[in-house]
Amino acid sequence: MDLQQIRYFLALSRELHYWNTAGKMNITQSALTRQIQSLEAELGLQLFERNKRNVKLTPAGKFLKEKWEVELGEMEFIHQFAKQIHLGERGTIRIAHPDSISGSLMPDILARISKEFPQLSVELVQLPYENQQEYLTNYKIDLAITRDVNKHSEIKSKKIHTDHLALVVPEGHPYKTIKDLSTENLAQQKFILPVKDEGSSYSDIIKQIFRSYEFSPNVFLLSEFGSTIMALVRKGLGIAILPDSYLYHESPGIRFIQLPFKTDIYVNWRAEDHNPILSNVLKLIL
Repeated sequence: MDLQQIRYFLALSRELHYWNTAGKMNITQSALTRQIQSLEAELGLQLFERNKRNVKLTPAGKFLKEKWEVELGEMEFIHQFAKQIHLGERGTIRIAHPDSISGSLMPDILARISKEFPQLSVELVQLPYENQQEYLTNYKIDLAITRDVNKHSEIKSKKIHTDHLALVVPEGHPYKTIKDLSTENLAQQKFILPVKDEGSSYSDIIKQIFRSYEFSPNVFLLSEFGSTIMALVRKGLGIAILPDSYLYHESPGIRFIQLPFKTDIYVNWRAEDHNPILSNVLKLIL
């Protein structure tokens, strides 16, 4: 007994006419008869009562019709679901990203994914710098969008965007433009900075800013979360350096002064991962 025999049986149970059923199933009437007879022989029971004029289901045939219609429908759904997984149209992809692109790049990326693969589930996570490569290589996430240059041989990476860094000050602060900045007055400010990540290329860019003005910052607070840093700046607890993509967060009470320093954004993935879901999403992002 195979699925095709069950399909023939169900088609005949609905039509109750060999000729019509054979036409709809694209086989000859004699081939349909052999398939039904083979199914009855294998099951050891009669499925149809038939004479020269009529075909009708036996009680056993009616029972199997009810059960097989449900089971075949479920089986076809399962097969279709498996096919979508195979093609990368269903399943889950886990993406880590920095808070700074939550209002800029991420909505656009997620809109593209949703449009092309509406059945795909996306899990978003935010990780400290030191955890990103470990989570990626150990399959805890599938993609990592970062501001750091990848140095891991098992991870592929590609730049997808560039932001400027900006000095973030309270709205009433005397700094209005970059012309207001000098070594002397910057040295008098309290800074709220990201957590120091040794080996982070993003942290190195921030250090370059301080070197360019030839001073060592008075670091008052450290935080991994840009949204928290902006709230602290608004409260007048210090000034900060953040990517200007935080402008999309539309946070009132603070001012962004763009600096002539850029920070690139990279998408990173496992080099040997051939998951079709990952391939589909990468095509959309890249």
